[in-house]
Amino acid sequence: MTIREQLEAAERQYLSPLATLSSESRGRETPIEPCPMRTEFQRDRDRIIHSKSFRRLKHKTQVFLSPEGDHYRTRLTHTLEVSQIGRTIARALRLNEDLVEAAAMGHDIGHTPFGHAGEYALREVCPLGFDHNEQSVRVAERLENGGRGLNLTWEVRDAIRCHSSGCPQARTLEGRVLRYADKIAYVNHDIEDAIRAGVLDEEDIPWEVKLAVGRTKSQRITTFITDILENSVEDITMSPKMQRLYEQLIDFMFEAVYRNPKAKGEEGKARDLVKHLYSYFTAHVEKMPDEYRAIAEEEGVERAALDYISGMSDRFAVRLYEDLFIPKFWNV
Repeated sequence: MTIREQLEAAERQYLSPLATLSSESRGRETPIEPCPMRTEFQRDRDRIIHSKSFRRLKHKTQVFLSPEGDHYRTRLTHTLEVSQIGRTIARALRLNEDLVEAAAMGHDIGHTPFGHAGEYALREVCPLGFDHNEQSVRVAERLENGGRGLNLTWEVRDAIRCHSSGCPQARTLEGRVLRYADKIAYVNHDIEDAIRAGVLDEEDIPWEVKLAVGRTKSQRITTFITDILENSVEDITMSPKMQRLYEQLIDFMFEAVYRNPKAKGEEGKARDLVKHLYSYFTAHVEKMPDEYRAIAEEEGVERAALDYISGMSDRFAVRLYEDLFIPKFWNV
């Protein structure tokens, strides 16, 4: 038996009957030879981690635009925290940890620069609309690897597509774990970053949440995970009480942080920057790189501009904007 076959046998022996077995994956759009060492989902994880779009996450905003200091989250560190939480839940429920990890690593590879400000800006100006979860799937299927995509398994792509609120539920339990892991990660690390930035004080958090869920990030994450483990049988879910407390915490964060001018004062500029770039590149297709000009010919200029701009890091978008729109002084 190869190492992969041994791992697949171990999955069949150990994982829950409700888990997704890598040996029973629906496969890839383009079939390939199995790896002798890695299962299909382990292979997907590695393909994502070695991709350009994954590396760009280190320079994409999570909540705070270009924060001063080394300890604020970026889209990359958010991704790693989602993966850790998701793997913890999957391991405890005897689900396929490799599938959760692969989907977590890829869930935001299509996210815009400047966090949700960039996403909202593209959604406002482009008739095609924009959702970062769908764009993450597009990156995996179409844009990466010189236009060939990453050729990921169906299960990983389904989990990525369905990780956001408002989307249909993922078809696998592992994909549903990812959705909760994303929620738990972002609300808790956003609280910590907001406290560090002086936007929020721990005492501001609703007392009912602190009493029932915990006062620290670690306590809150543990409480949310424990509740999911105690209430997930044939589906992944929180108890009604914990769901209510989570929603109360999210509502509080929207009022205290996500709409706070101190935290979001620069977002208007970021939105305008993204909109100007979109207008420019839809009018000047020839200024985009070759791969996006090819997309413009095949799928239209709007699609090409969306793909190009959404893939930019914050710093690249700012630098490009300066080159295009800010006059340069002569050196005489």
